[in-house]
Amino acid sequence: MKLVKDALVLVAGVLCLSLPGPCMLRAQNLQNAQLLNPSADTWPLYHGDYSGRRHSKLTQITPRNVASLSLSWAFQTGQTAEIKASPLLVDGILYFTVPDNIWAVDARSGHQVWHYNRPATKGDHIGHRGVAMLKGWLYFTTPDDHLISLNAKDGAVRWDQVIADVDKGYWTTMAPLVVGNHVMVGASGDMDNLPGLIRAFDAETGSPQWQWNSTPPTGTPNGTTGGMAWMTGTYDPQLNLTFWGTGNPTPVLNGATRPGDNLYTCSIVAINPDTGKLAWAFQPSPHDTHDWDAVETPVLVDGNFHGQPRKMLMQASRNGYFFVLDRTNGKSLLTVPFGPVNWTLGVDSQGRPIPNPAKEPAPDGRLIAPDEGGLTNFRAPSFDPKTGLFIVDAHPSYSLYFAKPADGNYGWAGADYGLWGKGVIEAIDYQTGKIRWSHDVGKWGSGAGIMTTDSGLTIAGDGFGNLLALDTANGKTLWHAGTGAPIQSSPISYMLDGRQYIVTSSGGVLFAWALPEGMIAAKPPAKSLSK
Repeated sequence: MKLVKDALVLVAGVLCLSLPGPCMLRAQNLQNAQLLNPSADTWPLYHGDYSGRRHSKLTQITPRNVASLSLSWAFQTGQTAEIKASPLLVDGILYFTVPDNIWAVDARSGHQVWHYNRPATKGDHIGHRGVAMLKGWLYFTTPDDHLISLNAKDGAVRWDQVIADVDKGYWTTMAPLVVGNHVMVGASGDMDNLPGLIRAFDAETGSPQWQWNSTPPTGTPNGTTGGMAWMTGTYDPQLNLTFWGTGNPTPVLNGATRPGDNLYTCSIVAINPDTGKLAWAFQPSPHDTHDWDAVETPVLVDGNFHGQPRKMLMQASRNGYFFVLDRTNGKSLLTVPFGPVNWTLGVDSQGRPIPNPAKEPAPDGRLIAPDEGGLTNFRAPSFDPKTGLFIVDAHPSYSLYFAKPADGNYGWAGADYGLWGKGVIEAIDYQTGKIRWSHDVGKWGSGAGIMTTDSGLTIAGDGFGNLLALDTANGKTLWHAGTGAPIQSSPISYMLDGRQYIVTSSGGVLFAWALPEGMIAAKPPAKSLSK
């Protein structure tokens, strides 16, 4: 009798994977639960979970056996566009993007399931960061500033909504953030004197729900524009707040026409996902004149800070400072540089750096640290809860900044010329801001993000296209592999059939790495689809 029941369960499971209806609803409910508490066989959000920590609890691959890590499969897009996306993994399928394209790939074999292509459009095709998913539906932004919902089973389009007007200079690269029935997206366009925004759309219908503007309308007297949110935010379900970083004000390098702090540019903002209302804001770079977008991941950590339990938000910012905030109210707990910084007069009572007017770009040039690319940038950091280390791909650097009159026209209003820089992976002690270790990754730095694991590994990349496995405790190299092209994305990890995979990309190729099967214990029996 048991064999008959097991056979019926298996048949029902196969039908559930192939037919719509009640089975699809069951899978949708599982998907919702995974967003709040992702299981080991998923990576259902851009950051892996809502916290932005990019930390995997998997322990099969360890510092002791990582030297045996080998290539399991590789998938080539066949396109010249670099993969900058962080893939999603849901129900054994990986979803990743380049501009105008989505691929669904079997996570065990690397075989293509489907490919969606939207014909080349307007907008900037500089890169793309990935998709979001809810209830079997994918959410994808396009270079011409549309948000598209597709069926995750076959890539069929369900609806298509405009985020902002591409003809005004807006464009998008980001992976959306899904919370409840809200699909939240930001836009790019910070060189075109446009107001920044974050918009929410109904996950089912695509109807606009709310819009938050980071700056006043264009033409506001003594006002600024800019403040684009072009990186995916994070979310605290207990506080019911989402956290976003915003970009630079415009004109970019000349602040004469925009006096004051230029709120809410170069800021970390806390926004209610149900209403779009601002709860609090903290500004890492008041009156920015160096193009130091504060869009870097707002990482959420619960723990003790100087002996007191705190709900913290941490950011290694492009301007060279590492910030620890109380995310319940945005108050500063720690502000400290994590590399060479020479543009400030110190830190004010609110924990904000104080810009030095003598370090603003000028016609005869100013020596500034860091350079326009920043001490870090879009590259995802990771937080390891066991060691208390915030690990970030950094770029100590110096540059000459020049300014020209800001006449109200679109544009840069200046120039930046890099003089010196190097790439390092840094481990920052969040209690003090001190650098516990630093690992050199080459003169030009790396575009790779970071992932840490419970077993004590830090997965990263160098400036030569090598994938690295470092010891989280001390930063020493344990394993590396050449990939043949620069790495511009962030790694993910998952467990399927008892085997842990690490997925990375470089150029137009997606790689899956795993230990040889002979090193892995016998696979556990497949779970019953009836449970």
